[in-house]
Amino acid sequence: MRLNRAPAIEIKTPAQLALMREAGLVVAEMLRATAAAALPGVSTAELDVIARRVLREAGARPSFLGYHGYPATICTSVNSQIVHGIPDKQVKLAEGDVLSIDAGAIVSGWHGDAAVTVAVGEISEPARALMDACELALWRGIAAAAIGARLTDVSYAVEHSAESSGDYGIVREYTGHFIGSEMHMDPPVPNYGRPGRGPELAYGMALAIEPMLTLGDRHTRLLDDEWTVETVDGNLAAHFEHTVAVTPDGPWVLTASDGGEAGLARLADLERAPAARSA
Repeated sequence: MRLNRAPAIEIKTPAQLALMREAGLVVAEMLRATAAAALPGVSTAELDVIARRVLREAGARPSFLGYHGYPATICTSVNSQIVHGIPDKQVKLAEGDVLSIDAGAIVSGWHGDAAVTVAVGEISEPARALMDACELALWRGIAAAAIGARLTDVSYAVEHSAESSGDYGIVREYTGHFIGSEMHMDPPVPNYGRPGRGPELAYGMALAIEPMLTLGDRHTRLLDDEWTVETVDGNLAAHFEHTVAVTPDGPWVLTASDGGEAGLARLADLERAPAARSA
């Protein structure tokens, strides 16, 4: 897709954004509950059971189960797996693993989608730095999702943050996306690119921003299950995602329990720190 063309982007009413917020809070609870249970010896299939329970108790439906035939409620991608790993009772987590959990929920026809990468027990320092860099890139992308910004301002913010954090591979084959009455909507939201291009962001738009970083080569390969994506060189990967609404008050992180207040505040503190040191 040529990002300098203006695609028809779904604009939500305040009431529709409120329903997306409900879905987002279900996703936040799915991620909280599954991340807390991601301990050595636990299978990824057990995490899927927990996610299903959260959905059932909330009266929500899964975005992922049955999507183009996907067989589970969440995606669980371990170590060199980047995205779309299928929960499996044979895959048991081990001390030192890095696990991406991706979850989606539907409330009254409106979607929320988010992902987090968690440490299983104690992990290596390079793995921790990778996770931190990926999460920081997410929040910098979120901060760029303002009324009047261009789509690739978000892309550039993610890329610039990742490059500033270290020599990480930035996955290009898989991107973020717009979201609302469907989970994946056009246009895509790449994690790289020059700023100032693509459609102008406006009140009522919602997008899922999801950087994916690797410790080595950025290139990927699809496994034989036709879902799981992993790094070609076997190095670790990290993946973070939030669903974000564009509003007059700034980005509203629909899949964060506090609406994104803490994450954006931490980011602001980081941005002020260099200026304070140089003063």
